[in-house]
Amino acid sequence: MIKTDAFKATMLTLVIGAIGAVLFHLIGFPAAFLTGPATAVAIASVVGLRTHVPLRLCDVVFLIIGAQIGSTVTSEVIDAALTWPLSFVVLTLTLVLILLVVPATLKRWFGLDRITAFLASAPGHVTFVLGLSTDMKADVAQVVLIQTMRVFLLTLLVPVLIAFWGIEGTSTYVVQETGAPSTLALVLIVALLLGLLLKRLRVPAPLLLGAMAVSAIGYGSSVVSGIIPAWITISAFVCMGALIGSRFSGIAVSQMRAAFSAGLLSTLLACIVAAIGAYIAALLIGLHPAALFLAFAPGGVEVMAALAIETQLEPALVAAHHVFRLIILGVLLPLFAIRYRDA
Repeated sequence: MIKTDAFKATMLTLVIGAIGAVLFHLIGFPAAFLTGPATAVAIASVVGLRTHVPLRLCDVVFLIIGAQIGSTVTSEVIDAALTWPLSFVVLTLTLVLILLVVPATLKRWFGLDRITAFLASAPGHVTFVLGLSTDMKADVAQVVLIQTMRVFLLTLLVPVLIAFWGIEGTSTYVVQETGAPSTLALVLIVALLLGLLLKRLRVPAPLLLGAMAVSAIGYGSSVVSGIIPAWITISAFVCMGALIGSRFSGIAVSQMRAAFSAGLLSTLLACIVAAIGAYIAALLIGLHPAALFLAFAPGGVEVMAALAIETQLEPALVAAHHVFRLIILGVLLPLFAIRYRDA
């Protein structure tokens, strides 16, 4: 009975997400196949409908998105990557600035204690952040709500902000030949095996990164050719958006109001800092600021990677920067946590 209920909730969630994708696409909203489902499912969750996206389906989505990112790796991309270390340095500085400015603002305007304000405003590494929240006796509920709101708002705001830079955010797909099903299946199988290994090593977003690595090696060496069919990629976007929206399930409206205000302020501040860093990095490495902003945006690697594919803004660069962001945050978060705890 429980499995039947979960199946019904999953189907309802995906149908709502698909409706949201169609509506957002019709009105021309940026990254409609991701933002539409996220918004529609979030509304359904808040009004009391049971929404659910099973972990197995999430794993499939991450594999597809990772493989799609890897398919963008070409010899030209590899040559361009030699200039990225300059951008990595700027990204590190923006992360430090976010970890200084945003917690102070949340503490001053919303009355959060130092450690809760810090963890609620951390620009990523949510699983790690929640572990720190428990260990350091922060207000875990506040941290979860504000972090959830951050991911949701970034999903909606980043495509709009990119559009302000003159880049159209709705889906565009380069006309290429679709890859052979057997070849694509082999890529996904090898990616799954590598992803499971990375998971055992406790690497963040293991299936996504595993698929990226396998696909990048295959396409970069020209062993693999042909793209994943567009309908599969679009379906993965819809599932990703539905997953984001389903995180609001069981949250009361009163809790939402406070979390929305804090989440909106922290997200806007972090985006402003990221935008400044992105503009500086764009000047240094000669790419469009919109692509660098997507690479610097303080959001989850899975979500930003999906946006990079849908907006066709340097997916390999974006993914590489967000992986680097997670690595740097793994070092910075414990150091800053000690600082805020002892302050």
